[in-house]
Amino acid sequence: MNQKHLDYFRQLLENELDRLLDNAGTTVLELVTTTQENEPDPLDRASQEIDRDSRYNIRSRESRLIKKIRDSLEAIEDGSYGICEDCEEPISIERLKARPVTRFCIACKRRRERLEKAIGY
Repeated sequence: MNQKHLDYFRQLLENELDRLLDNAGTTVLELVTTTQENEPDPLDRASQEIDRDSRYNIRSRESRLIKKIRDSLEAIEDGSYGICEDCEEPISIERLKARPVTRFCIACKRRRERLEKAIGY
């Protein structure tokens, strides 16, 4: 992978990281400042809890994505970005554009998914 590609992916990952961190800060602020004012009826409280749980689940997934982005940025710095962790072959640029945080080429990812399906994950 050439320097132009690495710069492209670094910028893409940094932009996504900034967006996710901004969202995380907003959500934390919303969750902290949301109180049960005026003791709403049980259905209102249930609706608020469902909304809070939904936001928490989304942020939890985003938290895992943040870690993957940071790992990818570190891989760019150490020169291992774009190399499949299983077969150690280059991951295609098209695959990286579709999923910049991927650690596996298409063939290895498919093999892993078949294995996970076979053992019931």
